[in-house]
Amino acid sequence: MARVRATWMDTMTSAELLTDWRHRALQLQNAINQAVIGQEDSVAKITIALFARGHVMLEGDVGVGKTTLLRAVARTLGGAYERIEGTIDLMPNDLIYHTYIGEDGKPRVDPGPLLKHGEALSIFFFNEVNRARPQVHSLLLRVMAERSVSAFNRTYAFPYLQVFADRNRVEKEETFEMPSAARDRFLMELRIELPEDPELRTALMFDPRFHQVDALIAQLPEAVVPYREIAALAPQIQASIQASPALQTYALELWQATRRPQDYGVRLDDVDMEELVLAGASARGMSMLLRAARVHAWLDDRDYLIPEDIQALFHEVIGHRIFLTPVYELQREQLIPRLTRAILAQIAAP
Repeated sequence: MARVRATWMDTMTSAELLTDWRHRALQLQNAINQAVIGQEDSVAKITIALFARGHVMLEGDVGVGKTTLLRAVARTLGGAYERIEGTIDLMPNDLIYHTYIGEDGKPRVDPGPLLKHGEALSIFFFNEVNRARPQVHSLLLRVMAERSVSAFNRTYAFPYLQVFADRNRVEKEETFEMPSAARDRFLMELRIELPEDPELRTALMFDPRFHQVDALIAQLPEAVVPYREIAALAPQIQASIQASPALQTYALELWQATRRPQDYGVRLDDVDMEELVLAGASARGMSMLLRAARVHAWLDDRDYLIPEDIQALFHEVIGHRIFLTPVYELQREQLIPRLTRAILAQIAAP
């Protein structure tokens, strides 16, 4: 069957292939939205992250459905799913192997969550990542950047892996905030909130199908978008979407405005704009924004970028890459959304 499918795909033109995959991506979104209701915007952005080959940081209160969401993503990709909880005593090796004493009294070593499934690992969820020590963050960074890890005198590759992490926003005791270099590795930071619609909230409380997560996930179609094929498709998506000179100038001005917003007339009430920004978006961050914007255009059935592609993802991709001076950093959650909105409002779109 795999050979038949490969032969069929080989006979398709690039445009036909991208159209076929676009339909599959939309089917994936629709399938996930059956299991995780009221999260359509987050599901759409996670779909973009999958095809842009970027990792995602999730933020949200306990019990809003982050784990269910990622299990649904893994199911519709057809790959393996693993989750680990960040704790103060977690060590880097705990991600790689697990040691214990067997029934015969002899020490045993089993693969940890990263190695258990080998190349079949498609979704790795690090819950409460800020509870883990910086040494663990360092290992996670390598896995994210290189999709590989060294263990037992060899290198293990995870070519299809997408990393998701969750940061505990409520309890700050025994936590280690991720440094800017680590946060910059995430394509997006997404807020996962409870749906506002009272009918959806009522369904989450009273509809029995949302109370049995295993059964709910099992009902979803498997491998709607085969995870092993996304890595080869992603470059084709990027190459197929064009950016006009005017659009390139617009993106450049947005980038510069993240670094010196006051130079572009960006103003926030009760804020000294000269003292607000310590560092703006990195070159890697803007590259990731354009990569995600091209996927957004592709899903919208276009082969060219428009300002709305960038605007739709600007806060999620760039917000966590703007670093504020210490006097304003404690107000980050309030100031960054205001700043990204003000930049988009002030920079004229072509």
